[in-house]
Amino acid sequence: MARTQPKSLNDQKIGLKSSFDSLFFIPRFFKEIWRTNKTLFLTSAFCRIVAALLPVAILWVGKLIFDAIIQITTHGEKDYSTLWHSVAIEFILVVLSDLVGRAISLTDGILGDQYNINSSIKIIKKTNEIDISLLENSEFYDKLDRARTQTAGRVDLMSNVLGQAQTTISIFSLVIGLIYFEPYLIVLLVLSIFPSFINEVRFSQQQYSLARSWTSERRELDYLRFIGANDKTAKEIKLFGLTSFLVERFETLATRYFKLNKSLVVKRSSYGFLFNVLGSISYYAAYVFIIYRVLSGGITLGELTFLSGSFNRLMSSLRDFFSKFTRISESSLYLKDYFDFLDIRSEHKNEKEIPLPEKIKTGFEFKNVYFAYPESENQIVKDISFVIKAGEKIAFVGQNGAGKTTLTKLLLRFYEPTSGEILLDGININRYNKANYQEYFGVLFQDFFKYEFSVKENIAIGKIDEINDYERIQKAAELSLANEVVSELKYGYEQQLGKRFAKGQELSGGQWQKIALARAYMKNAEVMILDEPTSALDAKAESEVFERFIGLIKDKTSVIISHRFSTVRQADRILVLQEGKILESGTHNELMENNKLYAQLFTLQAEGYQ
Repeated sequence: MARTQPKSLNDQKIGLKSSFDSLFFIPRFFKEIWRTNKTLFLTSAFCRIVAALLPVAILWVGKLIFDAIIQITTHGEKDYSTLWHSVAIEFILVVLSDLVGRAISLTDGILGDQYNINSSIKIIKKTNEIDISLLENSEFYDKLDRARTQTAGRVDLMSNVLGQAQTTISIFSLVIGLIYFEPYLIVLLVLSIFPSFINEVRFSQQQYSLARSWTSERRELDYLRFIGANDKTAKEIKLFGLTSFLVERFETLATRYFKLNKSLVVKRSSYGFLFNVLGSISYYAAYVFIIYRVLSGGITLGELTFLSGSFNRLMSSLRDFFSKFTRISESSLYLKDYFDFLDIRSEHKNEKEIPLPEKIKTGFEFKNVYFAYPESENQIVKDISFVIKAGEKIAFVGQNGAGKTTLTKLLLRFYEPTSGEILLDGININRYNKANYQEYFGVLFQDFFKYEFSVKENIAIGKIDEINDYERIQKAAELSLANEVVSELKYGYEQQLGKRFAKGQELSGGQWQKIALARAYMKNAEVMILDEPTSALDAKAESEVFERFIGLIKDKTSVIISHRFSTVRQADRILVLQEGKILESGTHNELMENNKLYAQLFTLQAEGYQ
């Protein structure tokens, strides 16, 4: 993990045009919300229309009440019916306003949660469609991180946009009231709000620019938090005395971000205060103008109440409108990240895909294959050609970095060769449907993932459609010796693994490996690939596991990668790799007679056991 370089507010700065361009994603966003729950969406929209019209209605009824009181106290009016009717109507409107507000909160909450679920599922599915080479790219991972972590922001955006529509209707109704009585007040209203709006737009762009440019650094901060306070890293942290190192690294990076963010927040607050003072001056100028109109007999006291209330509410609504607008423009920039991620082109699908053979006839062939990882000029695989015959057990041997695991990744179509081709029964593997092709394989990776699920679920991952087939799960556990692990667990196959969740139990490295190996047996695939399948097992368990494995794959094609020669010597053929090339090939006995790298490595390992 390389140290990050200092970044300023000018890094990856987002301009005004980008902010407005991002608003074009909002219609697409609401299409997703509409598909999520049409009934709730329409209910929320209707409630907001009602809520938007209620403020001016309540102010108007307040005017009627005030005028009725003046009539009674000044002119001696004896009929109180108009007054009490108006009071009753205002009471009903106030209760209705509260009811509608709660209905909006309820529908937005439920709709937001449902959208949250749907958008998260889309991200998970899209991630599965994307080539692994992209997922291992840091810049792409930043894009994924922004799409994944802004889920709550997208839910807030939904509420803000719907609220903006409501505020717009409310503003329109209040403006009509002001124009009807005193149209000059609109000029003061614009003067009181517009400067604050420009200020908010400007600083929201800078806030997003800062957050975007620091995506990778924030991921590093999360990583430092994780390794600094985690049960899996605690032993090494204590043993190597890493606490001070981690604290210093975290504090340096976090403080740098804090200072940049602090500078931005202070400027935003300072300018905001100045523009709000200007808004207050405009408001009181309008208030003085209304009072003057009353004293000069231009309007009644009831109209004074209506105008002052309308102007105050309108100014508040406009502030809310512009504030929401800046939040919407800022959130829509994150929305752009989300849709950019969803729009990433999935792996190319061959329009002329051909069906896979039900049974492998001749096997696989690597023909003049070269490969370098993306954005790297270093060729990991160099002009490799060999055949894996149907039903053959082949082993890859070589020192670290020789290209063993890379060959399996190419065989699994995680990556495409830089040049050359890989054939299955004489046909390029790219001609087959990728998902169907990968169903051929049962794999235990060297860096297999430890799923903190139950034992049953961990094993069933190998063939998840058979998760309720206990007989199959138990059989896979027996073949991998995972049944011995299960017998020691309190809840058996229902035992929660790992310490992340309640009643979870951690396993040793060897126990985890047996569970992971059971996944490969669970699938019972046409081709088995085992990358260091017994590296964490003791010698006795290794011998027993491999004997069972040999029996299981008697008629299956299999690839084994291992540094333990007691394992690979039983393969039908062994490929010895060195610096991305095939150095030698043959059976154990043939390679020992060659007296080259294989014989040297075997002899060194054998001496270690003496």
